[in-house]
Amino acid sequence: MRIKELILQSWDALARNRLRSILTMMGIVWGLTTVVLLLGYGESVSEGVLNAFLGIGNSVIIVWEGQTSMQAGGQRAGKRIHFKYEDIQAIRDEAPLVRMVSAEWDDGVAYKYGDRVISIQTKAVQYPYGEIRKLNVDEGRYFDESDFTEHRHVLIFGPNAAKKVFGGRDPVGEHVTINGATWDVIGLLKLKIQDSSNNGPDNENAFMPFESMSDINDERDPHMFVFQPVTPLLHKAALAQVREVLARRHNFDPRDDKSSPEWDTVDDTKDIKQFGLALQVILGFIGVLTLGVGGVGVMNIMLVSVTERTKEVGLRKALGARRRDIALQFLIEALVLTFAAGAVGMLVSVCLAHAIPPMPLYSAMYKTANHEGDIFLKTSGSVMLTAFLILTAVGITAGMWPAWKAASMEPVEALRYE
Repeated sequence: MRIKELILQSWDALARNRLRSILTMMGIVWGLTTVVLLLGYGESVSEGVLNAFLGIGNSVIIVWEGQTSMQAGGQRAGKRIHFKYEDIQAIRDEAPLVRMVSAEWDDGVAYKYGDRVISIQTKAVQYPYGEIRKLNVDEGRYFDESDFTEHRHVLIFGPNAAKKVFGGRDPVGEHVTINGATWDVIGLLKLKIQDSSNNGPDNENAFMPFESMSDINDERDPHMFVFQPVTPLLHKAALAQVREVLARRHNFDPRDDKSSPEWDTVDDTKDIKQFGLALQVILGFIGVLTLGVGGVGVMNIMLVSVTERTKEVGLRKALGARRRDIALQFLIEALVLTFAAGAVGMLVSVCLAHAIPPMPLYSAMYKTANHEGDIFLKTSGSVMLTAFLILTAVGITAGMWPAWKAASMEPVEALRYE
């Protein structure tokens, strides 16, 4: 018998018991809606947490000055390591697995604006820093390469740092005084959702060209290096190359990670992705349990249907129907019931996902016009495909036992059934 005919027969059988079928379908509708919404919530939360962490940048590795814990070159352990300005060019020349690198100096700076003096955490950085660390400018501009080569006194403020200094005024084009020297504000960063940071989130910081830093203090050497590997897959190898360059220039063992401690965000990104996957699995499992209850209802109704149609099964077997034909008929009937309810469930879940307003994942200080950082119930293709596969598994499981029971009937006993 062709599949199309079996499906039509199954639909007719369900239509003869319309109320019973509808009540059974409600369990599947509710269960599938739960699966889709839980999976969608899990995906949205995972994506939100990952994006907030990646506010620090993609594949960022930060290396700080440290203290040796191993002997090297005849020197005792415990030597303090102090990076030099020339180290940055050495890393560019001798570490081919490093895609971009920037020196960084980080400290509090007193800004005088009008009669007020406000201390703001300030980072002196080099040109690649903006791309490495996702410094997206909302107003004004980012640094030009000439700002570094010509030691220009220019600044970029994070939005919260700008409010502390300038109040409600537009900071771009304003001037501040640092140690008696005038500096121009050329840019204002976009508000960024960032729950990973080095000495405070970018919203709270100000930024200046690294080469201009020496004009306000006597320092010219970095506190740390920020770099990005050519690919996240080679982050460990890139870090090893950087440490070898520094070890050779500062006379420490490259295996001594205490001499130049690092923060490798690539490893943290992997951990967050694993957390997101685990969250989706847990929520999906809860949804599957709910959908399983609906599957039990389908199985129960199909067993009742098998009992009611015992004589029909016996007659078909007496006329030559094979066991697999009988089993396939009842299995398809269970799948038709399941998929019909599933289609309604998917429609309901999509409507609910669009009707439920976004839920804040972070505090009100990150509120933006486009609800960046809020949690939306996603009904993405991956969520719907996963829900469909789960629905198929439930439908097959619910139909297998009734189908096997019908196929196992002996014709004579089935015809005698009262």
